[in-house]
Amino acid sequence: MTHTPNAPTLPPAPPEGCIVTEVRGAVLLIGINRPAKRNGFTPRMYRELAEAYTRLDEDPALRVGVLHAFGAHFTAGLDLPTIAPLMKRGERAMPLGLVEPNDLGTPGYRRRTKPMVVAVQGITFTVGIELMLAADIVIAADDCRFSQLEVKRGIMATGGATLRMAERAGLGNALLHLLTGDEFGSAEALRLNFVQKVVPAGQQLEVALALAQTVAEQAPLAVVATRLNALKAVEHGPVVAMHEFIETQQRLSNSEDAREGVQSFVEKRAARFVGR
Repeated sequence: MTHTPNAPTLPPAPPEGCIVTEVRGAVLLIGINRPAKRNGFTPRMYRELAEAYTRLDEDPALRVGVLHAFGAHFTAGLDLPTIAPLMKRGERAMPLGLVEPNDLGTPGYRRRTKPMVVAVQGITFTVGIELMLAADIVIAADDCRFSQLEVKRGIMATGGATLRMAERAGLGNALLHLLTGDEFGSAEALRLNFVQKVVPAGQQLEVALALAQTVAEQAPLAVVATRLNALKAVEHGPVVAMHEFIETQQRLSNSEDAREGVQSFVEKRAARFVGR
């Protein structure tokens, strides 16, 4: 476990693991809790993760999510003995209608709108890489060990790695790791733009939480609109994203928060945004 001041207390975990949530102001901490098995993901954990992401999107009091893990490792990946039967049947571990943690736009699932910051440490394999690439900002401990090793198990990465690795790092760099399943460290992940900051081990959650709290202080409607427009530019191209500029700016400019932004500037004080 990290040594972050005021870090979440490690709660008991059932054998199949669980997801633990904690509210810190406008931030929702989402903790992966199965340290005895290096946080290997079971169907229950994946379902509860989707439920936590859905809670973040639906609760107007929550503005930013922070995904982290208890124990020395982020996750060793999928717990194949429990997940493989679902794969063979072509089934998902989470019910339809929830927010999809991998944010792929899979039919029947919702896409996240609010920002997600991730803190990773130690072993961060397969689904761990895909979850962090699906998030918005990643803080990595300097002891991370990354591997997208599906090819070593006779399967393919289908949680977004084949899409986002190439987008972040270029096709050659993506295939270097996707086709070998090799292990690489935090410095390589930073070089490839898979993570945004590398910090000493034990500080990753503290830094991620501070960053999330800073984002939570900004105007919520503007934060969501900015995130979605940047995502649209990546997925559909800058021209498509640009076509939203005038309409989105007009909507934001007529909000209570935009008026508060102007008033706080005039009065030389911190803004008090309400998300309306």
